[in-house]
Amino acid sequence: MRILLILLALYLFPLEAKVLWQDFRLTYLYGENYRLGDPTRHVFTIEHAANTSWGDNFFFLDHMRFKDGTRTNYAELQPRFSLGKNTSGNYQFGPVKDVLLAAHIEMSSLATNYLYGAGVDLAVPGFRFMQANVYRRNNDKVANNWQLTLVWAYPFTLGNQQFLLDGFMDWASTSEDQRANLNLTPQLKWLVSPQLGMESQLWLGIEYVFWRNKFGVADSPALRSHENNVNLLVKWHF
Repeated sequence: MRILLILLALYLFPLEAKVLWQDFRLTYLYGENYRLGDPTRHVFTIEHAANTSWGDNFFFLDHMRFKDGTRTNYAELQPRFSLGKNTSGNYQFGPVKDVLLAAHIEMSSLATNYLYGAGVDLAVPGFRFMQANVYRRNNDKVANNWQLTLVWAYPFTLGNQQFLLDGFMDWASTSEDQRANLNLTPQLKWLVSPQLGMESQLWLGIEYVFWRNKFGVADSPALRSHENNVNLLVKWHF
């Protein structure tokens, strides 16, 4: 926990941090095959991604609306502190472009989990970016465990149309009271804003969620936690 607090302090309160680029996004998702709760949901998400002179940061807030009228919020904050930008060492080797100290906070009304660890930025041909992070999870309500996270973005074109395949994979290890679980969530999006004459980016597409033992809950005939969920998606960068 002390390492996490130091990392957050370094990232959130730097004396001379410069924002190199940042991006704000709004997303709407609709799906009917969620597990562990109401299967039909509307999800409104606000995201902010930034690259600074200290490292990078990603934040999102999900506002979920269920069929029965229930509404919930869930948020994550993911700052990373770059060793390549802030020390005199050379951290480039093979496909690795940089090594970073990584933190991650998961926040909801049910629990707040703190994660800390290390990450690398990878240079992979054709990909806009690829990151890999390994965390120790300090969980609020269940036993602590480990997590591996991969994040990527792969742009491509068909004819004169622009597409983007991006997403993440989280794998969390088993512990005393939860099963190992895998969450693979890619998004396939088509850039429609040029056809509409918009300067800002507007994407249409789908999000596919492949989740095994969702939230560490073992799948069984009595309680299905394996999720295969296709969501309709609209995303606006502003």
